[in-house]
Amino acid sequence: MLQLKDVSITYKKDLRMLISGLSLVLNPGDKAALIGEEGNGKSTLMKLIYNEDLVEDYIDFSGEIIRNGCVSGYLKQELDSRDKGRSVYEFMGEEPAFYDMAGRELAEWADKLGLPVELLYSDQRVGTLSGGEKVKLQMVRILCRRPDLLLLDEPSNDIDLETLEWLEKFVNQWEGPVLFISHDETFLERTANRIIHVEMLKKKREPRHTVCNTGYMEYIEARGRHMVKQEQLARKERSEYRAQQERFRRIQQKVEHQQNSISRQDPAGGRLLKKKMKAVKSLERRYEKESADMTEMPEAEEAIFFRFHGDQGIPQGKTVLDLKQETLSAGGRLLAEHIELRVRGPEKVCIIGKNGVGKTTLLKKIAGQLLAREDIRAAYMPQDYKDRMDFDSTPVAFLSKTGEKEEMTKIRTFLGSLKYTVEEMEHPIRELSGGQKAKLFLLGISMDGANVLVLDEPTRNFSPLSNPVIRQMLQGFAGAVISVSHDRKYISEVCDTVYELTGEGCRKIEWHR
Repeated sequence: MLQLKDVSITYKKDLRMLISGLSLVLNPGDKAALIGEEGNGKSTLMKLIYNEDLVEDYIDFSGEIIRNGCVSGYLKQELDSRDKGRSVYEFMGEEPAFYDMAGRELAEWADKLGLPVELLYSDQRVGTLSGGEKVKLQMVRILCRRPDLLLLDEPSNDIDLETLEWLEKFVNQWEGPVLFISHDETFLERTANRIIHVEMLKKKREPRHTVCNTGYMEYIEARGRHMVKQEQLARKERSEYRAQQERFRRIQQKVEHQQNSISRQDPAGGRLLKKKMKAVKSLERRYEKESADMTEMPEAEEAIFFRFHGDQGIPQGKTVLDLKQETLSAGGRLLAEHIELRVRGPEKVCIIGKNGVGKTTLLKKIAGQLLAREDIRAAYMPQDYKDRMDFDSTPVAFLSKTGEKEEMTKIRTFLGSLKYTVEEMEHPIRELSGGQKAKLFLLGISMDGANVLVLDEPTRNFSPLSNPVIRQMLQGFAGAVISVSHDRKYISEVCDTVYELTGEGCRKIEWHR
């Protein structure tokens, strides 16, 4: 249904090639996951497939995209300010098929996604909806088109666990092809039957892609085994080559010594040594040829390196949070009542709950309290980084406090460990991918020496390949973490305590998903 022939993508700004010669065919039943590190062009490729006009300002591309008349439905990773400023009804009306949709069918889709059907006709601004409600709204609008092909850029972002499980079922049952990007490893494991892995090697100068007809975990495990096997073979060949070279060196030295010491009175011996030296030179050329044919050492995109800096521990038993909130409201709407939440010492807490129940609102209140305290050093990471980042600034400028040479060197070193190129360090933040912004934000927190982290969906923008690093970093963090997340691996591996927020309050639950 969808065919890519020899597609290459190059950034206009720095002429860096992101993708080179990608060819693939997506057929009905294909659930293809597009994976790779942040900034490798995944979202750009998705936009290009949907509509070339979306990317023509900042990329050049070659090759063919053959759509065969199929109707595509595209889920954006993030709505723009124009969409957020519209009413929900105006937003839905942007899709002409919305008006042709039977009311019963529309109500069924809304119900499956956990949206009240009356919301679709409301004057409420899209920007006032929760993150999960925005994703669900986009899904309803997409389905109005009755698409043949789904292009989903981070569909699991910000949706609650119940909807996430619905989405997994929906993707698996969709008869047409699905191409999707997701940070959620559990979602990938449960849905993908094809993997398209885009990488940037040699300090982000050389693109490589792999297309594999297998599930996510099978791909990761097979890739790991192949890398290990290739490295073992390459090391063995190089060891044997060094031994050969040593034997050759001894032979060459012996012949050279004989040539230097032979008497001029022995012409026959001289001729013999000349033949020997000719054979030695021939052997040298053969060894050189063999070395060129040796198995290459495996190349993989360098993993990010991340750690917190300084003493950021919290004493056992110290009261980090003792919250009592009789009511929780947003936009004049009552969300929850009788909320109590206590955090002690280096506890790692996660708050879950359905979309729209007020998790982000609650976290903002918690952040406001903790940021005002002097006995702790709190840091807050919101869902929308624009709230606390100047997008016109550069990564270096965002992290700099003094502008001193030593500080700037340190900043560039840290950014390099997170796989920023020299050029990206000086790009405006608005030009960075969501994952690159997330890495930058976390780096800023770590450099500030916070010992209490308030994190709203901390893993939402990281690639599935980077997320294990982020989880490991937070596992080892000696301070307290208070977070909102729907990332099941994050909750299982990082969090000590899980609370569920409902309209009736916040209760501790046993986590078993």
